[in-house]
Formats: sequence, C-alpha cells, structure tokens
Amino acid sequence: MEVSSGADIADCIAAFARRRQRGVCVMSGTGAVANVTLRQPAAPGAVVALHGRFEILSLTGAFLPGPAPPGATGLTVYLAGGQGQVVGGSVVGPLVAAGPALVVAATFTNATYERLPIEDGGEEEAGGGGGGQMGGGGGSPPAGIGGGGGLPDPTSLPLYNLPPNLMANGDMYAWAAHARPPPY
Repeated sequence: MEVSSGADIADCIAAFARRRQRGVCVMSGTGAVANVTLRQPAAPGAVVALHGRFEILSLTGAFLPGPAPPGATGLTVYLAGGQGQVVGGSVVGPLVAAGPALVVAATFTNATYERLPIEDGGEEEAGGGGGGQMGGGGGSPPAGIGGGGGLPDPTSLPLYNLPPNLMANGDMYAWAAHARPPPY
C-alpha cells in the first residue's frame, strides 16, 4: 500500500480495514514520518512526542474490523533520527507520512477476534478429562499430532488455502504422525 505525503499512516490502514471488512497484518514499512507520538515499551505509561523528521526502520501491527475491541488494532514503529538515534514504541497519536510511505501488509477475509483460552466447558481444555490421565486414558490416541489431544490431523488442514484435493502430493504430511519430522 502507498500512503500519500501528509496522510496519517495508521488512519489510512484502519480505514482500509473498515471499508473492505478485512483484517490487515502490517509486516513492514518504509518512508519518512514527522512529529510522532509513541508509548515506549521500557517505561510503562510513558508517552514521548518526537518532533522532526524520522525514517521508518520497522513498522508492524494489526488492524481488525469491528466488532474487535480497540486494543486489538495498532502499530509499533522503530524510527531513525537525523543523528542516527533509534527510538520506537507503540503509535498512540498521528503517524504522518513526510513523503510517500510504502506499507507491506497481508489482508485476511473473515478476520475475527478471539480471546484465548477458549472457555466452553469442553474436556479438551481440562487436560483430557480421562480421570486425570493425559491423553484421555487407554485405547488408541486421539486424532492429532503425535496423539496430543485436541489438535486436528495435519493432513486434513489446507496448505496455503488450498483444499487437500488440490495439493500436489497427498503424503506431504506423512511424517506428522511420528514424534518429529525426518532430518534434512
């Protein structure tokens, strides 16, 4: 995505996510920004206002469309100043592009916000529920990787959004039933 000079990068990405009803995962960004306000990770609650022009070194974050809570979206940026100083943190104010800025992001349809661990009273979350035994007691192990409870069989999962019938090699996950993958 290209953000025009003078536009707020965070607002542009958030508007894109809302308008398209898509989740956005920001992986990187380049360009210059001016007059940034950050919350620094080393000092809880400390907000720093940076005046002047800074080059983006790293830009990451996530934006989810509603009804996700506000804390589920936001950006983290690391910037280089004119004297070589590096500063970074969570963006808590405008992140105005001081020239064209490029943002590399992945977008997702049907993006949802989930709180973990999921508490639905199922026995998988209770450690197997088999009288205190891990793995649910005797018999054959439950489906999953290495017999671990609650995980699906990896051969049933799509690879890069391809359904299993379109994958080139049906035994692509043949090693998954064993304790570890073959050495390469």
